[in-house]
Amino acid sequence: MKNWLVASDIDGTLNSKLRRLPKVNSDAINSFVEHGGYFTLASGRPVASLERAWKTVRTSCPAVALNGSLIYDFNTRSVVSKTTIGEHGRAFVDSMIQKYCRAPYFTEVGIFCADKAYIVKPGILSVGQVILDGVPFTVSKIENVPEGEWCKGIFWGRPSVVNKIKSEASAEPQAGSFMSSSVVSFEMLAPGVHKGSGVASLASQLGIDHSHTAAIGDYYNDWDMLRTVGFPACAGQAPRRIREICKLVACHCNKGCVADLLGYIMSGQAG
Repeated sequence: MKNWLVASDIDGTLNSKLRRLPKVNSDAINSFVEHGGYFTLASGRPVASLERAWKTVRTSCPAVALNGSLIYDFNTRSVVSKTTIGEHGRAFVDSMIQKYCRAPYFTEVGIFCADKAYIVKPGILSVGQVILDGVPFTVSKIENVPEGEWCKGIFWGRPSVVNKIKSEASAEPQAGSFMSSSVVSFEMLAPGVHKGSGVASLASQLGIDHSHTAAIGDYYNDWDMLRTVGFPACAGQAPRRIREICKLVACHCNKGCVADLLGYIMSGQAG
């Protein structure tokens, strides 16, 4: 398995809907790594939050954090690579704040750096998510966010408002890469950055051929990763459009979909 790199999303993929790691996944990961395979996590979380999941599994290479904007090696406690949101992206966030963070929209906004999140327009959705995910955060004015550390931005709001921001983003491709993470949240990264670009960069560093890169996810924030790797797979509960682009539709995340993927690869069926 030493010529395979497998990346897994966390919530709804590696973990069950109750955010617990099925034992069948843990056992399969251990077997895959023991046979020389490279297994890693690819998540939208920053380092501190991602570390909680990293400690529960046997990874064998750096992790892809903040949707691909950061590759972090937990073994050496070092940043392997980082891509931050530039001037156009920061201007886009400022514009959306001016338009949609006041009545009647009340959009919430967070800026995620490598080590913490800055909630610059707080509310129940934003604060609730960072607390649930165990993300260190501070409620802060946007001017207090370190300019060169913007790895990811998130907008939270009612679906109708989120759709307005999506429309604005489609007209501003130079601002960044955008993706839906739920019906009430919309994320942005630097242009060209996504989980897939992070996995591809990691594979290049490890000398893994594209045909032997695999990933598994469960939602539209995994779309670019699944379209990038050589062997895309998804959890059984993934939306239809996600299932349609995958070579393997595994079982529901509660039953251990990561184990399904690793078993398929170790059986030789993936090529």
